[in-house]
Amino acid sequence: MTNWLPVLAGGAVGAPVRYLIGVTATARTSSPFHWGTFLANMAASLLLGFFVEAGGEGVLTPTGQALLSTGFCGALSTWSTFSSELLAMTRGRQFVGAIGYLSLTVVVGLALSFAGAEIARALW
Repeated sequence: MTNWLPVLAGGAVGAPVRYLIGVTATARTSSPFHWGTFLANMAASLLLGFFVEAGGEGVLTPTGQALLSTGFCGALSTWSTFSSELLAMTRGRQFVGAIGYLSLTVVVGLALSFAGAEIARALW
């Protein structure tokens, strides 16, 4: 229960960053692809891999893990918006697009998580 303040603080930063990524992506593209959600989730995946590995290497304390991994990355990533967008795509019968969005998000997100961990390992 002692780590709830760092989680809260990290989330208070991660949520507005996610919002700004979404607003910026929407303003810069007219593509039907959900760039804001995708980019926020990919950034969170890369950073989470990095922070988890940094914690495993002893570079981050449990409090740092709570702040950065759970709080910041948890608020930066957006499973609920991603799910809502997929649901809307399938309701709109955009099945190929939905499968592509789902596949791209999962494959690239996992790859970036592993890349983040590898970057942390290389540093420490």
